[in-house]
Amino acid sequence: MSVLIFSKGISWRFVIALWAPCAFGQGPLTWTQVKEKFEAQNPVLKAARASVDESRANEITAYLRPNPNFALSTDGTQLTPYQGVYRPFPGTQISPSVSYLHERQHKRELRRDSAQQNTAITESQYSDQERTLLFSLRGAFVGVLEAKAVLQNARDNLDYWDRELSVSQKRFAAGDLAQVDLNRLELQRVQFEADYETALVNLRTQKIQLLALLGEATPIDQFDVAGTYDFGVDLMPLESFRSAALDARPDLKAAVQSVELAKIDHRLAVANGSTDPTFSGWWTHNPSFNNPFDNNTIGASVSIPLRIFDRNQGEKERTQIDIGRNEQLRDRARIGVLSDVDSAYWTLVQGLNLLKPYKAKYLPLAEDNRNRISVAFQNGGASLLDFLDAEKALRDTRLAYLNLIGSYLTAEAQMNMAAGREVLLP
Repeated sequence: MSVLIFSKGISWRFVIALWAPCAFGQGPLTWTQVKEKFEAQNPVLKAARASVDESRANEITAYLRPNPNFALSTDGTQLTPYQGVYRPFPGTQISPSVSYLHERQHKRELRRDSAQQNTAITESQYSDQERTLLFSLRGAFVGVLEAKAVLQNARDNLDYWDRELSVSQKRFAAGDLAQVDLNRLELQRVQFEADYETALVNLRTQKIQLLALLGEATPIDQFDVAGTYDFGVDLMPLESFRSAALDARPDLKAAVQSVELAKIDHRLAVANGSTDPTFSGWWTHNPSFNNPFDNNTIGASVSIPLRIFDRNQGEKERTQIDIGRNEQLRDRARIGVLSDVDSAYWTLVQGLNLLKPYKAKYLPLAEDNRNRISVAFQNGGASLLDFLDAEKALRDTRLAYLNLIGSYLTAEAQMNMAAGREVLLP
């Protein structure tokens, strides 16, 4: 238990600021921390991981050897008395035997290889599902950052307008501003308040969506994320993104593995068409033999099925066709991967082409124009309508710029999903 001792002159706000992080737990989460939480807690990913474990368990079953068979037979038990004496068991013949099916053509090993390849495909499918979910998670993370930036912009606009109102009220008190103009300026504040409240609600909504993906029940006011809300100016060449995607995309990897599985299954179908002999051995105790040294005998046999009819031709044909089908799906998956990368790349290029002039030209121009007209309006050199139009133009330009950054960061997430790994870090 900790005790806080307050001295004179220490403000309560300072104490609360120190105590708040301890009271409300964790600070803002970075993208890496959000991703780690998601991978550890998301129930969909947990269920997908369980399917991988199930597939590994099937490998054990596939590699099991056939069990030997044990049989016990008797014969020669007497049902009628012999020379007036009923002794049924002295003449009973006892014969225990053991038989074992020997699998040829590496059937057992091929079943194991098929099961292992199935596991590899399941792991790739799990990675592909994780890739898709991470895109949704990254989108929600960017959504929170964008909502925070828009909220901060709305707060700055409201603070600025309050300063303008303060100056205008002083002008009005000095008789330098008409009542109607002051009223219009005060009415304009409603728009800034509405922008602020809308941005606040949107931030809460985005946090709720991110918390739902994380599977957490943390109160919204105690949950926050941190990250750079900006854009990079350079991109790798398109071919670099393409190469990364061809190496890393799990759905393409699963398609390639499916071709290998089809080939293994075809070899297994051919092997299953071969005959498997059954070896048997037995020992017989027969007390009814006249030869006293011939009461105990051993024997052996080999049973080989006669393949007059090949009952596996259909499976051989089916697995052969399946190889071609999976090769077509592999080629289609490769085309899809390249298409996804190209689409994401040109979306990024378009975003950069819009963001660069916004940052270098339009934002400074809109702010400078607003400031100049504001000074002119305060000195009677511009009309109220001009001032309101300049303020609206700046507000719209800032909001458009922030939305463009959000679209660009979402396009980065799309490129990461298209490449199958994080080629563009937040």
